[in-house]
Amino acid sequence: MIKNMKSKFYLILLMAVVSTAFLAACSSSPVDNSAQLEKLKAEQAALTKQIATLETAIMEENPGAIVVKGKEVGVTELTPRKFDHYAQTQGSVESEENVMVSSKTMGMITNVMVREGEMVTKGQSLAQIDNTLIVRGIEELKSQLELTNTIYERQKNLWDQKIGTEVQYLQAKTTKESLEKRLASMNEQNDMTKIKSPINGVVDAIEVKVGQNIAPGMPAARVVNNSEMKIVANISESYVSLLKKGDKIIIEFPGLDKTVQANLSFVARNIDRLSRTFVVEASLPSSPDFRPNMTVVVKVIYKTESAAIVVPVNVVQSVNNESVVYLAETDGKNTVARRRVVTVGGVFDNLAQISSGVSAGEKLITFGYQGLNDGEVIKM
Repeated sequence: MIKNMKSKFYLILLMAVVSTAFLAACSSSPVDNSAQLEKLKAEQAALTKQIATLETAIMEENPGAIVVKGKEVGVTELTPRKFDHYAQTQGSVESEENVMVSSKTMGMITNVMVREGEMVTKGQSLAQIDNTLIVRGIEELKSQLELTNTIYERQKNLWDQKIGTEVQYLQAKTTKESLEKRLASMNEQNDMTKIKSPINGVVDAIEVKVGQNIAPGMPAARVVNNSEMKIVANISESYVSLLKKGDKIIIEFPGLDKTVQANLSFVARNIDRLSRTFVVEASLPSSPDFRPNMTVVVKVIYKTESAAIVVPVNVVQSVNNESVVYLAETDGKNTVARRRVVTVGGVFDNLAQISSGVSAGEKLITFGYQGLNDGEVIKM
């Protein structure tokens, strides 16, 4: 019996050698190298399987007759675990209150009242523009108004006593009101010479110096409030139907080696015509470490599975347009590698979720899987 099996074994090997020689002899004719390679691989797999079957049979008939040397592999038992599906992109930190303060009027800077890094409050003056002429005009108007008020009060008293004419009273009243309006206007102009902070925050930059001329719209200072900051990112339109307000978001700060979690506070409905992306935002917790325009990595989780089969993405091989993995199974007294076609549901963080093809409890070959054949004897 053993002799007959050995004869069959050597006959198969002889046939393989003859086939190889025949193919080599015909190599002078044009062939499809890809098709020939696939054919040889298929023949090799079939021979390997037959050899393994014969070796197993011989071992059963006469244990110790053949020493099977299995390939060294490493395995991991498949266990269901939590798995997140997410959209990943880059984003940046923006401040809800990041203001470049400018002047409302033109003139020369006569005083800078704050320094960079200083805390300021809303309405606090940051710099002063020359207002000498305006102040003189205000003082002149105040003197005129004082006299006009006196005349008005006297005319009013006379008119109340039916003395004098109504025209005299109305003229005094009109002159008084006109001066009051001019004084109010001058005070407003004087107030515009003060460059004020529109928010509470920290002076991040001073753009002006004493003696410098400034005009309306020119930047004078930047004030930032870090207590209200947010993440802004652009997501591919392929996720537009998957993301919604309130979705969990993981924010990684590469420069700080820090990760925080938040929730989407805004999901844009408009798709950018050029980039084919839409904007998402999330509020950040207050932290002195966060700075406007910081680059972050954003992961928006749109689906979570509580019990998914997850494997390292590198163990999933593509063979003939199919995704395959190798499992370790017991075949008689030997442990062999079994090829399994699987369906990949998603790839995230170098992990692949397997939707079908394997089950919990099976042993996945995670080391030494390269070059394995279906049915090949392995050693764990």
